[in-house]
Amino acid sequence: MSRSYVVTGGGRGIGKAVVERLLHDDVTVVAIERDPVERAWMDVHPAGARLIGVVGDAFEEAVAERAADLAQSAGTLVGWVNNAAVFSDASVHSASTSQVLDLIAANINGALVGCATAVRRFLAAGTQGAIVNVSSHQAQRAVPGCLPYVTAKAAIEGMTRALAVEYGPHGIRVNVVAPGSVHTERYAKFLGSQESGDTARIEQVMAVLHPLGRVARPQEVAAAIAYLLSDDASFITGATVPVDGGRSVLAQDPES
Repeated sequence: MSRSYVVTGGGRGIGKAVVERLLHDDVTVVAIERDPVERAWMDVHPAGARLIGVVGDAFEEAVAERAADLAQSAGTLVGWVNNAAVFSDASVHSASTSQVLDLIAANINGALVGCATAVRRFLAAGTQGAIVNVSSHQAQRAVPGCLPYVTAKAAIEGMTRALAVEYGPHGIRVNVVAPGSVHTERYAKFLGSQESGDTARIEQVMAVLHPLGRVARPQEVAAAIAYLLSDDASFITGATVPVDGGRSVLAQDPES
């Protein structure tokens, strides 16, 4: 029987790259995307019926369950990628604690709902499976003004380790990829909103921050995710894999 996967936030950026990468194999991919416009490309994709787009918020259990149903109708559900994220942020000096907590919860909820849905489906079917959560280099190295995002991503990495330990005996693997900066549509839009001189300065700073001298391409992050989902990674679980061009290991040189 054919295999199937679910990818959240699959309409653009890293999520879209993951969908495209997985479709290289003879599998079905169910991609959840809350923006109908961002989902439109799926309707004309050459993969045809092997790509199923679901419009909805991946943070809602009903949406995740519908995606799981569609995936299992198409084949054996073997993998789930929690990529959807919320990028709004707040600082404790200017926002209430309830606002900050709501933003933290928004990002954690998406990964938790996806993990819970996948685990339950794997257990009910008696099949092994793999889950990959998308974190960020910020989970370990904070960026000023991004407390909710940093906190949520750190929590997702901890949740990943807990799930890996609890469900490893059932053949369920759970891992994390932690990208650095990635040249997604969101990143391109940010650069496009700058003055030309500022754009050049930002790109120069990004090159310095990443020892490989540039930001990542979405396809490079997708390749790492596809590997963690594959049988080639059958003995990897509970791991956080940095896909950041060395950004997380770069230290300031006091002599520079």
